[in-house]
Amino acid sequence: MDLKQSDLTPLHEAQRIVLEAARPLGLEKVAILNTLGRVLGEDIVATRDNPPWDNSAMDGFAVRWEDLKQEHAIGKPVVLNVIEDVPAGKVATKAVGPGQAIRIMTGAPLPRGANAVVKVEETEPSAHSVKIFKAIDPHANVRPQGEDVKKGECIIRKGTQIRPAEAGMLAILAKSFVLVSQRPRVAILSTGDELADLDERFSEEKIINSNSYGIAAAVQEAGGIPILLGIAHDQPEALKEKIAHGLNADILVLSGGVSMGDYDFTKAVFQELGAEMNFWKLAIRPGQPLAFGKIQGKLAFGLPGNPVSSMVTFEQLVRPAMLKMGGLRSYGRPVVQAQMQEKFSKRNDRRHFLRGVLTREDGVFKVRTTGEQGSGILTSMVKANCLIDVAEDIEALNPGDWIDVQVLNHDIWTNEPPPVSSGHGTHCC
Repeated sequence: MDLKQSDLTPLHEAQRIVLEAARPLGLEKVAILNTLGRVLGEDIVATRDNPPWDNSAMDGFAVRWEDLKQEHAIGKPVVLNVIEDVPAGKVATKAVGPGQAIRIMTGAPLPRGANAVVKVEETEPSAHSVKIFKAIDPHANVRPQGEDVKKGECIIRKGTQIRPAEAGMLAILAKSFVLVSQRPRVAILSTGDELADLDERFSEEKIINSNSYGIAAAVQEAGGIPILLGIAHDQPEALKEKIAHGLNADILVLSGGVSMGDYDFTKAVFQELGAEMNFWKLAIRPGQPLAFGKIQGKLAFGLPGNPVSSMVTFEQLVRPAMLKMGGLRSYGRPVVQAQMQEKFSKRNDRRHFLRGVLTREDGVFKVRTTGEQGSGILTSMVKANCLIDVAEDIEALNPGDWIDVQVLNHDIWTNEPPPVSSGHGTHCC
């Protein structure tokens, strides 16, 4: 594709291109304790009923309902002979006949002949009998066979993301191993002579390579496997060598080197490696300089070097691609409408993503920025629990205006919003 590096691609078009390029990965078999957050690659069908037999929902006495209804109709208590005790995990050896009861614990199979259970607190037991004072309905306090799961039913569908509830159901169905979608492997490379890594000695003119670790955490949070490639110096051969190491992964993510500076070599190296590029710039802020294409069939993203821009563009493009490749059917963050609590203005040519604090007051979502919105101010992401999505055609927001908000985490359900700085910026970076 013949692209000009000055062309701006609208975000919705970029997202469409990326998602069309992303393909779901294959399947792998994993143990039940490793399934949390994974996407199921097979339908789970019950091989037996659950519960497998009628059982007691209460500690009490298994009885025949017929023995209780007539006496209670004239206001008399019923006295039944207790013929056996059945704890959970045991099966009664006797059947309940007329005038009889069996003491039973929660979860124990209902004895033959019984069709109801009387709660122990509604009785007056003695050594060999029990006095029952309260009438009950037929089948009271009995969990019927197959109440939860019936043999042959599809209980969990392929494509479901495993939560604790699904993990528990897999255990009920005795599925110790299941097929799940593979997790995308994401190779992460930072570029720039100005960068120093965490464990190396560096001089004062260097800055710490934070992008690799922020992106790696974002990859893990999205269910992927990060592969850190380190730092590539501002030399084409060094960049080419590092990129080659990353092409064994499913996705390659570079940060830095995609602008128009004299030492931004990413475009030239991509072309030398035979990359098929789709776009080089987005009509968003922060994050305008962003490259996407394929190198040797692998998805390749060139994210901006500024840490906030890197994280915002990861959210909008890399994360959705990862979710699709990992088998999910929904790729976006939750979006809610919230009332803006401050003024904001911008030009109408780009979509802006402001870092925000979302709260809920009397059932209404409200949002404000985290303060200064510069693309190098990583604390704006630390303080944020959402991104305020300001569309291209919006030039100004005033307090009380409704705006779309992408929810990043769930502290919006608490009464204590994260701390923010005292000043609130009105201009995006």
